[in-house]
Amino acid sequence: MDDHDPASLPADVALKKIITAIEPITANEKVAIRTALGRILAEDIISSINVPSGTNSAMDGYAVNSIDLPSTGTAELKMLGTAYAGKLFTGKVNKGECVRIMTGAIMPPGTDTVVMQEHVERKHDSIRIGSDTKAGANVRQAGEDIKKGEAVLGKGTTLTPADIGLLASLGLPDVKVSRCLRVAFFSTGDELKSIGQPLEDGQIYDSNRYTLHGMLARLGVEIIDMGVICDDRKALQIGFEEAAAKADVLITSGGVSVGEADYVKEILEKVGTVNFWKVAMKPGRPLAFGKIKNTWFFGLPGNPVSVMVTFYQFVQPALLHLMGARHIEPFTFKVLCTSRLKKRPGRVEYQRGVLCRDNSGQLVVEKTGGQGSGILSSMAQANCFIILPMESGNIEPGTVVDVQSFFGLM
Repeated sequence: MDDHDPASLPADVALKKIITAIEPITANEKVAIRTALGRILAEDIISSINVPSGTNSAMDGYAVNSIDLPSTGTAELKMLGTAYAGKLFTGKVNKGECVRIMTGAIMPPGTDTVVMQEHVERKHDSIRIGSDTKAGANVRQAGEDIKKGEAVLGKGTTLTPADIGLLASLGLPDVKVSRCLRVAFFSTGDELKSIGQPLEDGQIYDSNRYTLHGMLARLGVEIIDMGVICDDRKALQIGFEEAAAKADVLITSGGVSVGEADYVKEILEKVGTVNFWKVAMKPGRPLAFGKIKNTWFFGLPGNPVSVMVTFYQFVQPALLHLMGARHIEPFTFKVLCTSRLKKRPGRVEYQRGVLCRDNSGQLVVEKTGGQGSGILSSMAQANCFIILPMESGNIEPGTVVDVQSFFGLM
């Protein structure tokens, strides 16, 4: 209920502290481009060829010399043959001559323009053209897309399907990327049961590991699920030490709130260097960040929605930064909100919303159901976060708000 806490860190300050502390990994590996989707480039890509490699036709039509294009009326040209994609036409085209040409075929010597076949009247071995084609029309110049020696993709690029196609157009079978991160995670709490086990009074199923697994899978990291660890000093210490021995990053959920399992803090301070923060945000105020030996550590709250919010706002940007990505923060944009949103000043709130089109086709956002940190169903119904700044109070319908689409969260 207490939204104002002067001891809490602003969310942007917390993220800056995390990013400043973490140095990107330097190890990399070569992978086939078919398996490189979503990976982070570890080198600049410089083209060794022109794309396209030669000046070619952008249309099916007739290759002509622009001096034969009539300014008015029509002109008749003699057809010498046909140029096909991948098969050069070896003859020279002189004044008053033309060549039938297919899309992608190299322009024959002596030609610089392609007249679309729909604009041509053909008569046996000659064609008649009008004055509706400009000089140089329908021709793709060599290197028009990519020039030899040009920087095509930069180090730190997160490879998209278009990037994979671009690499293929350069003839590259593989590419150097940052090595896969190894990310371990476990949940803490005596009340947690894994799915498939019967529930006893006061127990709940552990959903956090499954949402974490899904969010991590989208990042293409190596996932190490360590299950549920009970609130026991020895078991937790073993868990922390095992994770530190085999993972680059450890994520836990639960046990970071005030008054919860004091030995968690005790163990973490014993085996590593960890900061426990209160962040001025809702949901997800408690957050732990630090290092256990050579493993970065994130201690997230236990409530399901808080886990997702803190993962997307802190952990995912940190993992992307660790992998060497250039763009790490989620894309935020402004839209009109059609719902009334309750909020008190003092904390940034990440409310769950649905982006949709109104009757006029305008993109708008509305809230989904209850906004409590334990209401995972409203998160499942949502496709975005509605981000309300610290100083904001209640939001009335018709207000423009900041929105973070889940599709931009990997």
